[in-house]
Amino acid sequence: MKILVGLSGGVDSAYAALKLIRAGHTVEGAILKMHEHTDILSARSVASELCIPLHEIDVTKRFEEIVKEDLINCYLNGKTPNPCIICNERVKFAALYEYAAKNGFDRIATGHYAIVSEKNGRFAVETAPDTRKDQSYMLYRLPQNILSALVLPIGEENKADVRANSAESGVSVAGKKDSQEICFLPDGHYADYIENKMGKSPEGDFVDPAGRVLGHHKGIIRYTVGQRKGLGISLGKRAFVTDISPETNQITLSTEMTGKTEIELSSIVYSGLEPQAEATARFFEVKLRYTAPLIGCMAQMYSDGRVRLEFESPVICAPGQSAVLYDNGRVMLGGYIER
Repeated sequence: MKILVGLSGGVDSAYAALKLIRAGHTVEGAILKMHEHTDILSARSVASELCIPLHEIDVTKRFEEIVKEDLINCYLNGKTPNPCIICNERVKFAALYEYAAKNGFDRIATGHYAIVSEKNGRFAVETAPDTRKDQSYMLYRLPQNILSALVLPIGEENKADVRANSAESGVSVAGKKDSQEICFLPDGHYADYIENKMGKSPEGDFVDPAGRVLGHHKGIIRYTVGQRKGLGISLGKRAFVTDISPETNQITLSTEMTGKTEIELSSIVYSGLEPQAEATARFFEVKLRYTAPLIGCMAQMYSDGRVRLEFESPVICAPGQSAVLYDNGRVMLGGYIER
């Protein structure tokens, strides 16, 4: 089988390619140039070590128009984005799939920690055994055509074993650190990036739940719902961001983070579950952010595409993040959290 492997320049994708070579497949690499911090040199080094061709695909314009603009728009509208999720759906996997289809490849592969499975004619990702590295949440928006062509060679591996086996095999990036921040903002200063693009974010008022002014904030792009550190205001007791209003440029602070028992989702993607032709209620486990534990919820799914989640106890969640619904570790559907 001829497989195009997305090489990032890190150990996971390098070992994924190595496993496929050892399994007897015809393997070629691809590095997607997305921004100025793309590690093309490391990808070239890995491809050279593995003795495979490397295709360099420029997607900087696509990345700029989709991922960077989405990040800016989310923060300007009081939401908290997850750039990796939108990138996976609309840039990274889409570009790999398109290139593979045009150039005679049978499959695409990456070094993500998740499992792709097919049941009842539906493809979906499932959680990886190494739950600390599981990336199924980040892949929930991949469409059926991409999932059906996707191979995840290290999905069932333990990260420590991947590093050890890579080092033993002479892979030079075996000890390379995992990236922790937004890939195109390695310093993590997203607010400065937005202001460089859009101009100074206007300051506004911190208010309490009754609307009384408590002080002044430095621009809504610098805050997220649930935040309690780095607020720049002292109330004499712990306070949380409970609401961000771009319309009034106000941020609501409360001494209690009470959460919600119902949330609405938008831009729904059905994965392991077929889109619902009529109103349906069903129990799932859900992740409300990448590092969050699974919790139970009742999902009300409507024929017009709306999905509402109901919880027995209040949950803390930030608009703009994703809610991903699982059934026994298999991603069934998900969407963006609304207000």
